[in-house]
Amino acid sequence: MKKFLAAIMAVCTFMSVSFGQTISYKRPAAIGVSFFLNDFATAQKIRSTSLSKVLGDKQWSKFKDMSPGLAFSYFKGLSEHIDFAGTLGASFVRYPIPNHTFFSDKFLLESDATMNFKMLTDKYWVQPYVIAGIGAHMYGGKYFGAYLPTGLGLKINLFDDAAIFVTTQYRVPVTKQTAEYHFFNQFGIAGRIGKKNEPVLKPLPPAPPADTDKDGIIDSLDKCPTVPGLQKYDGCPIPDTDKDGINDEEDKCPTVSGLARYQGCPVPDTDKDNINDEEDKCPTQPGPISNQGCPFVDTDGDGIADPDDKCPNLFGTPENQGCPAIKEEVMKKVNYAASNIYFATGKYVLLSRSFKGLDDVVKLMKDDAQLHISIEGHTDNVGSDAANLKLSENRANAVKAYFVKKGIDAGRIQSAGFGETQPIEDNKTAAGRQKNRRVELKLSYF
Repeated sequence: MKKFLAAIMAVCTFMSVSFGQTISYKRPAAIGVSFFLNDFATAQKIRSTSLSKVLGDKQWSKFKDMSPGLAFSYFKGLSEHIDFAGTLGASFVRYPIPNHTFFSDKFLLESDATMNFKMLTDKYWVQPYVIAGIGAHMYGGKYFGAYLPTGLGLKINLFDDAAIFVTTQYRVPVTKQTAEYHFFNQFGIAGRIGKKNEPVLKPLPPAPPADTDKDGIIDSLDKCPTVPGLQKYDGCPIPDTDKDGINDEEDKCPTVSGLARYQGCPVPDTDKDNINDEEDKCPTQPGPISNQGCPFVDTDGDGIADPDDKCPNLFGTPENQGCPAIKEEVMKKVNYAASNIYFATGKYVLLSRSFKGLDDVVKLMKDDAQLHISIEGHTDNVGSDAANLKLSENRANAVKAYFVKKGIDAGRIQSAGFGETQPIEDNKTAAGRQKNRRVELKLSYF
């Protein structure tokens, strides 16, 4: 019974779907919509180990680890065994561009043009095919890359009007600075567009029309019927539309008066920064006039030019003046350590119960070598101003010395004492004076 059912399925799979529709089995034009999953992790595992190891150890990515998206496609048969396919896909993904780190998903737009080399023609219900082509992407509105899509696909015809298609592509980067190896897994449906071809009887050719100037353009379409001319000028001789002394055949800007040294065009502004190329120090890169037409450098690529970037070598955000944001859990540990710094009464000798919190801060700074810390000492108003200022400075320096002793470079630490000048509570109460006797720890990247 199982062998019989298998035989029936095989016959259905390769049964002809033409049944009187058309003699040609070249695929008609169609548009499709599909759901896809981008898989970067499996490609990385294959490249770092091998395909056989990934398959043997079942290390491929699960659906939840892939990035979903939506795509639209256009299909057109070039021959009975070769289809053209153009696809535009959109998704939100954290794209692993080499040497860049992104902290959130960004918009990815991918476009490719491929040839589908079919093993069977559209005469059959099912057509397996091999995919090869070229593609490009735009990520986050500023990263552009190119890749080569290769892979396998399967198309299932539905009554010669629609089709289900499934593909898996291995996308090989061409621009390796902005693209990465990944799999593109797609499932969708496509429908025929336009009318089905039907035989049309051709009418008898009409009598040849008149062509007075014998230039190959009939008089009814010839704007200069008595003077020989060219078809692209409606039968007239080569014009000089902009009257700049350069005829339109040699004029790169035939409707705008220009100069011979620019092939009939005005002085150009290649980078469209409103500074013409003859005065622009960087004619192919837009920049402000204050920098002679050149763009300001953005070393860390965070979209904030170096002159305005407090951390020009660290990817940051505008809210932090170009520096990375300090994580909330890091701030909590630092604030906890600051609130648990204790000294001997009236002195600047650190008590041992301060060490645990300070050691946590030391670890944070060792884990992130870009972090800097500011230590600020404060006192209450008991005693003279000068004595309080000196005590606050000594206490801040004592904390700094502890950090240096634990291996933190002194160049990453700033310390200062403010005495009684910056109270946070009323010094008239014991509780207020206790809160004013404090050391504050502040992290930053600059």
